[in-house]
Amino acid sequence: MPLVQSVARSLEILEALADGTELGLVEIAARTGLAPSTAHRLLATLVARGYATRNLANGRYALGYKIAELAGDRHERLRALARPHLAIVQARTGETANLSILASPNAIYIDQVDGDRAVRMLARIGAAVPAHASAAGKAMLAHAPAESVAALPLPAFTARTITTLAALERELAAIRARGFAVDDEEHEAGVGCVAAAVLDHGGRAVAGLSVSAPIQRIRASDPATLGTLLSAAAQAISHSLRT
Repeated sequence: MPLVQSVARSLEILEALADGTELGLVEIAARTGLAPSTAHRLLATLVARGYATRNLANGRYALGYKIAELAGDRHERLRALARPHLAIVQARTGETANLSILASPNAIYIDQVDGDRAVRMLARIGAAVPAHASAAGKAMLAHAPAESVAALPLPAFTARTITTLAALERELAAIRARGFAVDDEEHEAGVGCVAAAVLDHGGRAVAGLSVSAPIQRIRASDPATLGTLLSAAAQAISHSLRT
């Protein structure tokens, strides 16, 4: 069946914005292969409908509130059950606690409790990060079908990003064995994250629970200690989902 060109192009723009970084019109056009005039016209529609936002200070674009709104409606019960545990994790660590879902090839933030440190790692609700380069994404991928993992694009973001299927499969096996995942500057230099997966009754990952912070604080807190805390919280949420 032939694609509707305008829809396909709009989706390409949303995918370009999915890494959570603000992009200028020229950057979006380059990433999508669209003429700047075409990208500008489509972006105007996406902004008007809330699927993208335009920063009036610098003219750059990002994903809009509508992405989070759609995800939030679908995952209302999950967010309600997870919120107390996010608050507990934040209180225990002082770091930002996040709830994400997997929308391959990305992990998308659907809730967050801000940290209380002077330097905090904050992500917009609705922002997306590549699953293979994030702790929450890897925690969820560890319980995903092998064919879904094999189909992932694996672009590099830092020198530490996993970029081969064999290396990713080894990493996911290790995550299943220890019960948590670590992002050691794999998506952004200087930033670290630890996460555990929330599982449904069939063992499928429905969410990722994570803490993010400057990498020095993650290392000082000990990723294994953070992983144990997050695993316990994720298991409690999993239990609540099943009852």
